Amino acid sequence: MQVVVAVDGQDVAGRTVEFDPGRPVEVEVRVRNSGRETAKVRLVRVSGESLALTFFAYDTTVPFEVAPGGEETRAFPLDVRDLDGQAIGLLPTSVELLDDDREVVAAADTVVDVRGSLWSVYGVFGLALLALTAALWAGALLALARHRVSPNRFRRALRFLPAGVGTGLVAVVTLSVLRLVAPEPAVEIPVVLAAAAIALLLGFSTPHPTAEPEPPVVDDGETVALSTQRVVS
Repeated sequence: MQVVVAVDGQDVAGRTVEFDPGRPVEVEVRVRNSGRETAKVRLVRVSGESLALTFFAYDTTVPFEVAPGGEETRAFPLDVRDLDGQAIGLLPTSVELLDDDREVVAAADTVVDVRGSLWSVYGVFGLALLALTAALWAGALLALARHRVSPNRFRRALRFLPAGVGTGLVAVVTLSVLRLVAPEPAVEIPVVLAAAAIALLLGFSTPHPTAEPEPPVVDDGETVALSTQRVVS
């Protein structure tokens, strides 16, 4: 089956759709069945993801059937008032048509610009990633400053790897929240891998740790006289 999805009267293909929690959106699905059997649709699911995690999902029951070679159109309002506390920024979004067994029979992809709050689940998720990444960098750099890293270059590189991965994840979420780039797999994977590679290179290039010098022995010039006494039995 082929499905064409429109939001507020405009086709979602190749464009960014705005979801404003302050007002409902009108979703329209036009389905064409090119198969030889009648297709049954039970509900329509609209869900947004980032970093393979789902941050919002709406299931709307819209039961209908599409005869072989036929076409059906259904429209319904989507209440997104609670989206303010779920997400913010650009999120890859899928519109899926599910049958009675909740199997996907057709789907369309788009990018949604969520006009939510920074303190939404997605916003707090990004802030938590930022705090964790800062802690990882602080731990790695502090260990380097105190000469407590491994003398092996490869182990030092691995010591910096988690901080690099965290930096990549923070970059992906930040670009999404700032509405610059949607966190699609084609963007997420290269950004995270590049940040991880840079962190590995930095760790590999760090200087060899040196042992802390021992404190000097202070001679105050005093001499301690020792006397021995022989005991005759």
